[in-house]
Amino acid sequence: MCDKYGALLIMDEVMCGMGRTGTMHAWQQHGVVPDIQTIGKGLGGGYQPVAGVLIHRRVIGALEKGSGAFIHGQTYQGHPIACAAALQVQRIIQDEHLLANVAKMGKMLSSLLETSISRHPNVGDIRGRGLFWGIEFVQDKVGKQPFNADANIAMRICEMGLSEDYAIAVYPGSGTADGILGDHIILAPPFNVTDREVGHIVERLTRLVNNFFTRTQAEMYLN
Repeated sequence: MCDKYGALLIMDEVMCGMGRTGTMHAWQQHGVVPDIQTIGKGLGGGYQPVAGVLIHRRVIGALEKGSGAFIHGQTYQGHPIACAAALQVQRIIQDEHLLANVAKMGKMLSSLLETSISRHPNVGDIRGRGLFWGIEFVQDKVGKQPFNADANIAMRICEMGLSEDYAIAVYPGSGTADGILGDHIILAPPFNVTDREVGHIVERLTRLVNNFFTRTQAEMYLN
């Protein structure tokens, strides 16, 4: 459709790109190449704040045929330390074959999540690829009815997970059903995670989800 109407296809891969889904770019698994792509996070592996924009050669070609210049700038663009950190991270990903590990451990993570929590009455959906997974929470599993926004389900699960009993960090999200309602958490282990560690992660997450909703239902009953 973009090619048909002359629109630029822009893909935001700040979270899902740079190896997170098992290939360097998430779009490589779909056979669709963007005109412009944003990257970050995995670019520097968290060692240094850094982000970037990748531009297709046909966009560059259009600029060359026009003004021949692309005037842009950021106050801290081209920061040498950030660029050095990003370069070293990419070298490690390549030298240690971490993309293959992301794909392999992702399949294991998917299988364990399906086995352990997919049938939980408050888990609506589990979706992801590689080491980037989202888990949706609902009141009604059949109708996928979300919780009320003021229940703060995702944030409360995140906070409970940080306690000593679970010691697991998950990323909370809300408003994903209609902009207001809808709770989910993101699970995104490091690229060099091992099969033993994946097992620990799923075990802790399973206890967290089970105990959270058991406690929540008990509180609702007492109130």
